[in-house]
Amino acid sequence: MDIGLVQASLSLASGLLVGFSLGLIGGGGSILAVPLLIYVVGVRDTHVAIATSAAAVAASALANLLLHARGGSVKWRCASLFAAFGIIGAAAGSTMGKMTQGDLLLGLFGLVMIIVGLSMIREKSGGSDPDVRLTAATALRLTPRLAAGGFVVGALSGFFGIGGGFLVVPGLVAATAMPILNAIGSSLVSVTAFGATTAANYALDGLINWPIAGFFIGGGAMGGWLGTWASHSLAARKRTLTYIFSAVVILVGVFVTGEWVTTALL
Repeated sequence: MDIGLVQASLSLASGLLVGFSLGLIGGGGSILAVPLLIYVVGVRDTHVAIATSAAAVAASALANLLLHARGGSVKWRCASLFAAFGIIGAAAGSTMGKMTQGDLLLGLFGLVMIIVGLSMIREKSGGSDPDVRLTAATALRLTPRLAAGGFVVGALSGFFGIGGGFLVVPGLVAATAMPILNAIGSSLVSVTAFGATTAANYALDGLINWPIAGFFIGGGAMGGWLGTWASHSLAARKRTLTYIFSAVVILVGVFVTGEWVTTALL
């Protein structure tokens, strides 16, 4: 799939915006990837937009995972089990997504955006067990919770082509009672795995626009660095920024859903 200079520039700019939002407020930005690819970059096929977004989300999450791993905030065993069952869910969800009509998929995606925007307004809270580990002694208690949560979140992530971090973080907290810092770091294992699984499934049908994905990922890397820098400078206003960003996500979700309803009625 070849792209022109204008589309390459728009892909770079869109990726920069997503990366900046992720770096600035720490999550939720990747939900904008699909509408940006469709309405700004000009990707006409919803399935191609979702597939390309999934590839970009996986790359971005992997880069952030390496940073969190270096800081020692990842609970690797819990995160890996959650991700392992989530991969199965993501494979099933992305297969269902490929079989779903593009307009319907986009409309449902708009509804998910509204839910994500609302969830961002809530204060994130963690559990009270910083020493939680997946061991022989805790496996009987933790495994069913991690497996069920991983599969459900993975299926939703695969179906919509999103990272699913807004679901992975509370899922890990509910299953293990780990602190929020560990849940955020550990969630990136799943977000990387879900994005890669979804992208691979769509890639089997040639639905990823790799040039656009490349420019989007490059812009995301630059935007992430800028967003992280701005986050330190605007730390005192982080909740205000989160409210503003969540409002943007909700409004875009309303627009996408409205477009779907209008098209369906005409």
